[in-house]
Amino acid sequence: MTVTEDTTPVSHFERIGGASSVKTAVELFYERVLADPALAGYFAEVEMAGQRRHLAQMLTVVLGGPNEYTGRDLAAAHHPLHIPVPHYVLVGEHLTATLTQLGVPGDVITDVQAVLAQVQDQVVAGGDRADA
Repeated sequence: MTVTEDTTPVSHFERIGGASSVKTAVELFYERVLADPALAGYFAEVEMAGQRRHLAQMLTVVLGGPNEYTGRDLAAAHHPLHIPVPHYVLVGEHLTATLTQLGVPGDVITDVQAVLAQVQDQVVAGGDRADA
């Protein structure tokens, strides 16, 4: 007997439905963020089509999909905004709520949250930790 089943692990990106699912998540995420008075001001001068595209590319990479991200690195893009820890945490909560709403498996959400924790110092003003 020959085993012909593909044993290549499936990425989180593939598990959640690929590019169309990421695009849906990004749209719902920004609906939440832009409706949040604590966060909306960060995007007042931002061209949102490009912002959505960059987040979709970044989330694709985080989920193990193809790396087509062409934006600035996180620190260059975020440090000038002087984002405090509570706002960073709030963004993470909106992303978690969005992924939960879309039925993303818990292990995928946990992995996304782990990446958020890893990159926090690159985004938050002064690199202050939410878990410190």
